[in-house]
Amino acid sequence: MRVPVSFSAPVVHGLYRAVCGSLRFHEHNRHWLDELNARGERMVFCLWHDEMVPLMRMQKQLDIVTVVSPSRDGELLAAVLEKLGLRTVRGSSTRGGAKALLGAARLMRRQGVHACITVDGPAGPRHKAKDGAFFLARHADAYIAPVRLVMSPALRIPSWDRLQIPLPLGRVTVLHGQPWKPDVPELTPEALAADRARLEAELAALAPYVDGAAGGEA
Repeated sequence: MRVPVSFSAPVVHGLYRAVCGSLRFHEHNRHWLDELNARGERMVFCLWHDEMVPLMRMQKQLDIVTVVSPSRDGELLAAVLEKLGLRTVRGSSTRGGAKALLGAARLMRRQGVHACITVDGPAGPRHKAKDGAFFLARHADAYIAPVRLVMSPALRIPSWDRLQIPLPLGRVTVLHGQPWKPDVPELTPEALAADRARLEAELAALAPYVDGAAGGEA
């Protein structure tokens, strides 16, 4: 029997706050974000699905909308994220994705909020970027902001993404790549392929720092 989200969401939210509240956060190259935010520029934070758990830290400092899968697991995640103060829109690469991204773009343009997307979600392939972030960046006139979140110590769940769960009293290192805007305004296959390659390369370029920060695998 499935537990109703109305019951499970407060439980997960409480556990999440307890664990994340005990973590020590360290950020690298945060100044890029602060400079753009001070100018009123919008950003789409792009991270890998397995590094998404410590999102609360970013929410404390920036107003963010997230795109969440319309699946039942996504329903629980959306409920928890909303309890943490993030905004959510529902959609995925296979179900309602374009509508959700356009809704997020409207929020970004009208209210000046930023967005956060796990670019290989909701179901992989692992560490292969999809097009949603670039679609959103163009429609919201926003920057692509690569980010890695490194947890140490952390558990890895045997899921498609090898999801990382930070352990209490651990350390989270947030590594920001330099934000950029897509060079080509049109959503052509060639432009999207170039965007994917650039983002994957920039996230991979942070991998040595991930290894140095966490002593583990990127």
